[in-house]
Amino acid sequence: MKTILLLLVLSAHCGLAQPHTGQPVPDFSVQLLNAPTTSTTLSAQRGKLVLLEFWATWCSPCVAAMPHLQALQQRHARQLQVITVTDETPKRIGQFLTNRPSSLWFAIDTARSLMNLFPHKIIPHTVLIGPDGTLLAQTSPERVTDGLIDSLWRNLPVTITPKADITLSLPEIMQTYFRVADTTRHRFVMQGPMVGAPGVKTPHMLDSIFAHRRLTCLNLPLTALYRIAYEGYSYKRSIDKTGLGDDAPVYCLDIIVDKPEQLLPTLKAELNRRFDLKASLEPQAREVSVLQITDPVKFRQIPRNAAGKQTFSARQGEIAQQAVTMADFAQALEDFGSMRGLVVDGTGNDEKLDITLSFQPEDPQSLPRALAQMGLGLVKQKRDVMMLVLQP
Repeated sequence: MKTILLLLVLSAHCGLAQPHTGQPVPDFSVQLLNAPTTSTTLSAQRGKLVLLEFWATWCSPCVAAMPHLQALQQRHARQLQVITVTDETPKRIGQFLTNRPSSLWFAIDTARSLMNLFPHKIIPHTVLIGPDGTLLAQTSPERVTDGLIDSLWRNLPVTITPKADITLSLPEIMQTYFRVADTTRHRFVMQGPMVGAPGVKTPHMLDSIFAHRRLTCLNLPLTALYRIAYEGYSYKRSIDKTGLGDDAPVYCLDIIVDKPEQLLPTLKAELNRRFDLKASLEPQAREVSVLQITDPVKFRQIPRNAAGKQTFSARQGEIAQQAVTMADFAQALEDFGSMRGLVVDGTGNDEKLDITLSFQPEDPQSLPRALAQMGLGLVKQKRDVMMLVLQP
């Protein structure tokens, strides 16, 4: 299947006005690589539906939506042009396409020009532009169906559910909705969902006033809140017998305590006071991936932390952490290493390290290669591990 890579270059329009639904979209140009033509513009696509799909290789729902978009493009080739848009580098997108070939058009928007034209914080984000260049909707990829395309093409009335999206950054959300005085010593606020915000937790680790004694959660289900309260057990280390399912309600909460050691016990107590769930820890035999040192020379080349500043940053394909142990790193691999099973630390090393790891989740061999460069490897073993069991 032919791979088409587009390098996005917006035409010389500075400060393009953000269009609203039903308004004309300002013209923009894209420079095409490995395509029948070297460039195109929105106006050159006049007469076709144009679907801009904002995505990233580290975004699992985005990658999962690609086959759907590919199928739409193939079935409606005369009526539809799909253009995927990301702010990642051409090199990274090239790596992705090597392992997941696609005939969709891929655009690079490192300047974030199109992203500023259609502002959003949550991806995937789908922009649908009509044959006449009018903005039809900003929605989600699963809402663009064969039936919708057929109806639009036949000028039939349709209702396209918009994607709710708060365009504030996480710090701006905190300042707007969760502002508290620096002198606050105790606080527990719990409410329903914040429509359009991401599902995240913020431990305020870089806040000199609230570090280790404040936790804010946005749009998380009850089971996730219990996992956080019970020492941060991941979904892979929990057994959900609640029957709440994927459509369970989500909550926002903000908790502040006087001392760091009070944070999780207080969160447990507040959850147990409000909800009728039972949580217990039980050992169970599981097949796990054990992190081991395979090359001591390479392992010694990993920078040892000297600054004392601890940071955690991780997502699918990238882990960057400072002043962390191998046990911390094993947990990051379990959460973001594109593996289905559990990861435990078997290195026996408790030094504080500065770790930077980059790999391609779509390539099964990429992670083992990246670990090998650090002198590390994963070995499958059967072990007893503690599991968090949640039930009514």
